[in-house]
Amino acid sequence: MALDPTVKRIGTRLLRALSSQAQRALRDATREQRKRPASRPASSQPRTRVLDTSRGLPPFTYAPERDGDADPGEVCWAWVPYEEDPSQGKDRPVLVLARYNRQLIVAQMTSKDHVHRGAPERDRAGRVWMDIGTGEWDRQRRPSEVRLDRLLIVDPSAIRREGASLDRTMFDSVVRRLHEIHDA
Repeated sequence: MALDPTVKRIGTRLLRALSSQAQRALRDATREQRKRPASRPASSQPRTRVLDTSRGLPPFTYAPERDGDADPGEVCWAWVPYEEDPSQGKDRPVLVLARYNRQLIVAQMTSKDHVHRGAPERDRAGRVWMDIGTGEWDRQRRPSEVRLDRLLIVDPSAIRREGASLDRTMFDSVVRRLHEIHDA
C-alpha cells in the first residue's frame, strides 16, 4: 500500500525537524556542560581535605593489591581541591600513601614538568615536587611527578578508579623524601 504523497512529504519534514531539534538540543547541552565548571565534587561526594602534618606523618605502608580498592602504593583518581579556592578543584591522579583512620592519605600527581634533573625541587609557588617516572596510570606514558609538600585526606568512596602501582623502590623514595620535608 503506497502512502499518500502529501502524508509522505509531511512525515519527511516532521522527521527532519525532529532530527534537527534533537541535534540542536544535544549540541546545546554539550556546550552548556563544557561551560559549567566540572570542578566541584557532587554535593554528596565526601570532601577531600589537606592533612595537617605539623604533628608528624602517619605510617606509610606499601601494599598494592589489584582488587578495585585504593591501596597504598597505587595511583588512583580522586577530586583534588585547588589551594586558591578549595570549593573548586579537578579530578586528578593521586598516589595513595597510607590508610589512616578509615581514610586514605594521598599526594596529588601531575604530568606537568616542575622538576629538573630528577631532584626534588620547589616550583615558583614554593610547592615541592619529585619525579616518579612513567607508569601504566598514564595511557600516554608521560613522566609524572608527585607533590610532596601538601598531602590530602580522601574518603575511599571518593576514589574514582584504580590506575596502576608505583614500584616499591620509587614508593620508598617518595616516603623518605616526605619524612625529610615534614619531619624537619
